[in-house]
Amino acid sequence: MRPLLLLLLLLLLLLAAAALPGQAAAGPAAPCEAGGRRYSAGERFVPPGEPCSRCECTARGPACARAPCPALPPACIHVSRYPVACCPRCERVGCEHRGRVYGLGQRFQPSECEQCTCDPDGIARCLVADCAPPPCVNAVYETGHCCPTCQDGPNCYADRSRTRVIPAGEAVWVEPCTWCRCHDGQDVGYWEGNRLAKCERLRNCRPPERHNS
Repeated sequence: MRPLLLLLLLLLLLLAAAALPGQAAAGPAAPCEAGGRRYSAGERFVPPGEPCSRCECTARGPACARAPCPALPPACIHVSRYPVACCPRCERVGCEHRGRVYGLGQRFQPSECEQCTCDPDGIARCLVADCAPPPCVNAVYETGHCCPTCQDGPNCYADRSRTRVIPAGEAVWVEPCTWCRCHDGQDVGYWEGNRLAKCERLRNCRPPERHNS
């Protein structure tokens, strides 16, 4: 029985010895080749004509991945792409507003009623003036001014016919027994839609009789 065990052990040793030379014959990994050049295992390279690829030579061949590009500035308004470059390039930063370009932090006035600023994020933010109602019935818009102005000063219509204009604080007779006074505008909010003088008809008033000549 013991000679049989020794024979089996000897057979196993022979089989193990036969496997060792085969493993040693595998040798180093074959190199990679790209664009006529050969690279050894572990060596990194950029394939010709592929500027966005980053490769590493491995035992199984090239392992490639796309190169990451840095983020462009948020205020970039002009981006260029070159064939030999992997990533786009920002050529100009600023704000574009109604066809015009402004620098970061620049303040500008695109119209009489707007005040704008070019913010660091590339967005032009504007404030629009809120004009109060003008204290007159014949306000005009002048060049260079946002809100309408009263060239003749505060005034109002004498009556609902809106044919006669009287200055603020002045009273006039519109009929023989009715007099109207244009408010002086001191009350807050008076001019909010109020364009008529305050009229009062006198009590027990008898208009003079007209005599035919």
